[in-house]
Amino acid sequence: MDAIKQVTQIEQDSQKRRDAAAAAGKQAVAEAQKAARRLLAETRQEAESQVRQMMQQAEEQAAEETRKAMAEGELACEKLKEEARTRLEDAAARIVEKVVKD
Repeated sequence: MDAIKQVTQIEQDSQKRRDAAAAAGKQAVAEAQKAARRLLAETRQEAESQVRQMMQQAEEQAAEETRKAMAEGELACEKLKEEARTRLEDAAARIVEKVVKD
């Protein structure tokens, strides 16, 4: 009888250890999943921050390139205006010259 009690006790202890190990395993899995979700959220936030920063840099670069293009356009326009003024003066002089000759 005593041996049966010991075997029964050992089986119960063994079952308790298995149950405890299963519970610890489930807890470890739950904690690992929670940590993975937290890491994923942090990684997403970092990626979004980097994307925002890259977009801001791209916008700033585009704005700078636009300013440069506008400045170059203004210079070209002024140059054309100056050439037109010179030609206008030449054209007026030729007209006056033809009128005077005729």
